[in-house]
Amino acid sequence: MDDIEPEIETEISASQKMLSAVSGSLLTSLLVTPLDVVRVRLQSQPAVSNASPVRTPSVSTHIPQPFTNLPPNLGVTACCKEVFWVNNNAQYCLASPTASSPTINSLSHTTTSSLADCAIDETRRKNFTSTFDGLRKIARNEGLPSLWRGLSPTLVMAIPANVIYFTGYDSLRTSPHSPIKTYVSDAYAPLLAGSLARIAAAAVISPVEMFRTRMQATSGTGVFRATLSGLQDMVAAQGYTSLWRGLTLTMWRDVPFSGIYWWGYEATRNTLTDMRDRQRGRVLDPQRSSTRLRSQSRSKENHTITLVDSFTAGALSGAVAAVVTTPFDVGKTRQQVLKHADDIAASVGKGSAMTTRPEDRSMPRFLYHIFRTEGVPGLFRGWAARCLKVAPACAIMISSYEIGKKMARNVNERRDGQMET
Repeated sequence: MDDIEPEIETEISASQKMLSAVSGSLLTSLLVTPLDVVRVRLQSQPAVSNASPVRTPSVSTHIPQPFTNLPPNLGVTACCKEVFWVNNNAQYCLASPTASSPTINSLSHTTTSSLADCAIDETRRKNFTSTFDGLRKIARNEGLPSLWRGLSPTLVMAIPANVIYFTGYDSLRTSPHSPIKTYVSDAYAPLLAGSLARIAAAAVISPVEMFRTRMQATSGTGVFRATLSGLQDMVAAQGYTSLWRGLTLTMWRDVPFSGIYWWGYEATRNTLTDMRDRQRGRVLDPQRSSTRLRSQSRSKENHTITLVDSFTAGALSGAVAAVVTTPFDVGKTRQQVLKHADDIAASVGKGSAMTTRPEDRSMPRFLYHIFRTEGVPGLFRGWAARCLKVAPACAIMISSYEIGKKMARNVNERRDGQMET
């Protein structure tokens, strides 16, 4: 059997790596944004109790407590004459007439029945039971372009984030000056490098992430302007540092995801490379760096093999990481979306008298609350939508990035060959 001969690889410039990351970001965002919209809606909609429906209480000047065993036939609708927002989440309203409202007293029994029917229809329209149900209802009721709601901030967020993320990871993994390359073994280097690269990227794009999440969680028209106005009110009331308020939430989800993803990606990619080398009769020299030798072996592969291997490894590792970190994603989405009510209250000088909500707790305590009240299914709500979005997104992004780097390397090799001749 033949050994893999050591070679000097053609280096790729930082700008070429950035260009590869940009192309992957554009393609990924266009393809998976609809699934991300459904994921945010699924995770931010309240859980509807399965208990027997109860008669809707009349709306009065005080807040009815507690909000338990809510009937499933309540919904937000423009035709509701009396609207009270339950749990500050813009998904339920109490549509029954009040005794003190002369307008409502003048409504006939037929009109009251119409309001109830309207609330039922609105609930069915706005609440999703699955990923495909969400895609169908959003496209039918809000228009097909609504599935790409938040695409602009997604692109604004994804391009710089992925440039920092992927080039940062490559530098931490391959640069001779990287402390990870010096002090951490190859087995755990992807775990640490992926986590550190994600921290740097998340810190830069945290304000855009907050804007995108709120925009995708909102239905109706005029969403962009309303979301932007809400952020402006928040900054006016709490300062510019409030734009990074969701950074801790993002770290809870993205840092463990990135560590697991890169660890799984490199392990899967190495397995595929080793299998192909054994089929070709090649063996790794135990006296040499396995990482370096595998990199040299991959440099000889054609574009098809690079695409298949990177796509497969990216999809598998992305799916596993997505499932494992879904509880953090649920907690992040709910906390970030529901804090929007606090911003509105603060902008009008209210809100400080509100009782502490479960979403105001720390991430571990909030996840424990979800587990107690909704069980394991509550922690993994939207996992299918998350996996359907994350797995192909990771596969498309990493394969585009790897193909881009391979093309750049080929260009550099041809340029160097022409210079030598």
